[in-house]
Amino acid sequence: MKILVTGGNGQLGRAFQQMQAQTEHEIIARDVDCLDITNQAQVFAIMEKLRPDAVVHGAAYTQVDLAESREDDAFRVNAVGTQNIAAACLEQNVKMVYVSTDYVFDGEKETAYVETDVVCPQSAYGRTKLAGEELAARICPRLFIARTAWLYGDGNNFVRTMRKLAAEKDELSVVHDQTGTPTYAVDLAQAILKLLPTAYYGTYHMTNSGQCTWYEFACEILRQSGSATPVRPVTTAEFVRPAKRPRHSVLRNYMLEQTIGDPFRPWQEGLAEYLRLEALR
Repeated sequence: MKILVTGGNGQLGRAFQQMQAQTEHEIIARDVDCLDITNQAQVFAIMEKLRPDAVVHGAAYTQVDLAESREDDAFRVNAVGTQNIAAACLEQNVKMVYVSTDYVFDGEKETAYVETDVVCPQSAYGRTKLAGEELAARICPRLFIARTAWLYGDGNNFVRTMRKLAAEKDELSVVHDQTGTPTYAVDLAQAILKLLPTAYYGTYHMTNSGQCTWYEFACEILRQSGSATPVRPVTTAEFVRPAKRPRHSVLRNYMLEQTIGDPFRPWQEGLAEYLRLEALR
């Protein structure tokens, strides 16, 4: 299977590229410098040239706070850009994976969200990603929507930030009243590759198993890194930011459980592998 990955220089795009030697699929990663998803003519031309069997659409406007003041910009990428990809997939009868987010929920549910729960985004980023889901679903019949959360991989991410700050500061402060599931980009890419050959189209939650707060995540990062820098738990109210974050955004991979089986390991194990590979870079 020939797979085109948009957002090729993002954390998920890099994960797919790292897996090229381990999979029988041909993976072609394209980033904004050679595939501007907001340019419909360019999208159609690239699709016509490459003729992929599937598109993993990972390109997105992910600056969550900036999107609050630039929602039109975020909409153009996350909604219009997704519409362009979906239309090209429809024209060529190509499978599509749209990578979405836990931000489509309001974060007020006390238990894990399943795919059929009511969506209610509380931020511009969440609204535009949901618009992308809806547009793709209207256009492309061979569609997988893959919602993930707290993603990290090769690139700038929370793990690298915590390790860097721990080496520079005497103490770190991290919020303890937001709960989710850290998800390793390589694990997400592997799960997508297992789902892609099937015809189980629809919406899926795709995160590593387990849950934690950002504070607990930071503590585990430093523990596995061998750092003794203390971490102080603080509230979200102490870190006022433009975009509202979901308070509880744990996702249950229920549709995976019901179809191909949930292939995700505990988040702590994904973190351990990531840190091992980071040490080799």
